[in-house]
Amino acid sequence: MSQPLVSILDDEPEIRQILSDALEDAGFRTTSFGRATEFEASLRKAVPDVCLVDLSLPDKDGLTLVHRLALEQGAVVIIISGRAQVQDRVTGLELGADDYIIKPFDPMEVVARVRAHLRKERTIAPAQSNIASFNGWVANFDGYMLEDSEGGQTPFSHAEGEVLRLFLESPKRLISRSQMQEMLGGAAGESFDRAMDVRISRLRTKLREDPKNPRLIKTIYGAGYIFLGDVSWQ
Repeated sequence: MSQPLVSILDDEPEIRQILSDALEDAGFRTTSFGRATEFEASLRKAVPDVCLVDLSLPDKDGLTLVHRLALEQGAVVIIISGRAQVQDRVTGLELGADDYIIKPFDPMEVVARVRAHLRKERTIAPAQSNIASFNGWVANFDGYMLEDSEGGQTPFSHAEGEVLRLFLESPKRLISRSQMQEMLGGAAGESFDRAMDVRISRLRTKLREDPKNPRLIKTIYGAGYIFLGDVSWQ
């Protein structure tokens, strides 16, 4: 089946029904779960294209689940939560979520954001490959894995992969904060800036960069970032 699959995890049946109806009317397939254990069991059978995850779950911490999804599954992860504090949004994005929607929400906005993230997934990749080599590293965007010159592997999250891909597609070119926001989506502001800082910091750690003098991902203060590696796509 060609329709993207969206998994909904929320302990409120009414919310699950509203989301499921809106998404199916828009042409998506959906699966719905009220508990994290049920949702995690379903991942062993099929990996969804998008996960809509509530943070207030009866059997597991939602933020921990979001972090695991981002690292292990490679699906787009959108938090839908009644937690409206800036720190909650920042924490969710830092842990790897791609978006954060606050309850109460307009179902059509959720549909629009799901479509936008899937459209970005289709258009952000070079048509010829999902594997890039640079400075002794190989980045596999299908498996969300970095491999060093000796074969050692380090996973990266979907959100980290978006930032890494942006750098690898524009090597040796300055990328401003506003360009990152435009290309990666999300509302501009403190939460976006902090999420980008954390993702870039984690990428530097995984690439074994010297935090005081990184070789590959350089910060141009007041302007943005530049990736200095030599990149080839396989």
